[in-house]
Amino acid sequence: MGEGWQLLTIRGIPLRIHPSWFVILGLATLAFQQQYAAEFAARGSAAPMLWLVALATALLLFVSVLLHELGHSVAALSQGVKVRSITLFLLGGVASVERECSRARGALLVAAAGPAVSLALAAVLIAGRHGAAHLSPLLGAMVTELGTLNLVLALFNLLPGLPLDGGLILKALVWQWTGSQRKGTQVATATGRFLSLLAVGLGTVLLLRSGSVGSLWLILLGWFGLGSARNQTQMLALQQALKDLTVREAARRRFRVLEAGASLRDLSRIRIGEVKGPADWLLVCDGGRWRGVIDDAPLNALPVQCWDQERVADHMRPLDSLPAIREDAPLWQAVLQLDREGSDPASRLLVLGPAGLPSGTLERPEIAEVVLARLGVKLPPPLLEAARRQGSYPLGMALAQVARSMVASGDVASAADDARLAPAAGQQ
Repeated sequence: MGEGWQLLTIRGIPLRIHPSWFVILGLATLAFQQQYAAEFAARGSAAPMLWLVALATALLLFVSVLLHELGHSVAALSQGVKVRSITLFLLGGVASVERECSRARGALLVAAAGPAVSLALAAVLIAGRHGAAHLSPLLGAMVTELGTLNLVLALFNLLPGLPLDGGLILKALVWQWTGSQRKGTQVATATGRFLSLLAVGLGTVLLLRSGSVGSLWLILLGWFGLGSARNQTQMLALQQALKDLTVREAARRRFRVLEAGASLRDLSRIRIGEVKGPADWLLVCDGGRWRGVIDDAPLNALPVQCWDQERVADHMRPLDSLPAIREDAPLWQAVLQLDREGSDPASRLLVLGPAGLPSGTLERPEIAEVVLARLGVKLPPPLLEAARRQGSYPLGMALAQVARSMVASGDVASAADDARLAPAAGQQ
C-alpha cells in the first residue's frame, strides 16, 4: 500500500495519509451532500452550507476511524508492542505494528480495542443527537449520521474473518483454546476467505440488478479481503518453510583455504584474481587442522616489500571470531543470527559440521532462494547476485521480522539459546 505522507505524530506514532484517502474523502463528501440536500434543500438550507456540513461529516468520520486505530495502538503499546504508524487510506485505516502480541490474551485485547472505541463513540453520538438537533436540525442530522456510521463500523469490523478485527478476535480465541497461534490464523483466514467470497458474490449480484455504487464498494471490500487471506496463507507457508528447512539445505561455500605458511603475497594474488563483489572468506589451515581466518587488513597495513617475508599465520584471527551456526540448525535461527539485535548485522555465517568444523557458508540470498523454492518460486540469477552484492534479501523479503514473530508467538523455541546458535568453530 505504501506509507503515504506523514502529517503528525500522536504519542510517538506517525499518522500518515495515503493518496487514495483523498478519493474516498471526495466520494464521502459527495454522498453526504446528496443525502443532506434531499432532506434540507426544501427547508431553504443554502447549497454552500450543505457542502460544508458534508465535508465536515466526512472529515469527522475519518477522525472516528483514526480513534478506532488509536484504540488498537494504545492497547498494543500496553502489551509492549511498538506501533510503527497509522495510515488512513481508501478502505479506512490501518495500524502497522512491529510484531504480534506474544500471548493470546494480549492479542485479544488489541483486536477488541478498536471496535470498543467505535461502539463508545456511537453510544455518545446517538445519545447526543436530540440535543444537537435542538441547536440545529442540520447539526442533529450530522451527529446522527456519525453515530450510525460508528455503530456500523464497529459491527462490520466484528465480523469473524481476517483481516477484520473480528477475525483477529477469533484468531486469539482459537489460539487461547488450542494453544496454537498457527491454528488460530488458519481458522480466521478460512472464515475471512468465506466472507470475502460472499461479499464479492453478493456485490456482483447487486451490481447486475441495480448498478448501485454500494455494490462496487462491496466487491472492492471482498477483493481486499481475498488478498489479505492469500497473504496470510503465504505467510503461514513461509513460516513453515523456515521451520522445516535446515541450514545445510541452503549453505554454499563462500570461503577459500590458505596454508598457515603461505606468504601475504599469496594472499594478494588470491584477492587480485577474485571477481568483483563480496570477497570470499579466507580460512587458514596448518597440516590439515583449522587454525583461523585472515582478511585484507595486513595487505593494507604493510608495505608491498614485506609481503614475501610475512606469513599468513602471523596475521590471522581465531576462527571463532566469525559468526557461525550448525548445519543442522533450522533456517529461522540463521535468519535471527544474521539480524541479531544489539550488534552489527552479519552478512554471512560460517556453517559448521557435526564436529564443529567449517563445511560451508550461508548468506541472505541463499536463505531466500531455498525458502522460495520450497514455495514453488524460482528467482532469476541476476536478482540473487544483486542481493548478494548488497548483503540483503531479494525482493525486500522481511524474513527477520517473520522469524522474530515466530519466536514471540511461541511457534518456535525461544531464541534465548543464542549460545547454541553460534558454537565455537574449529574445535576438533
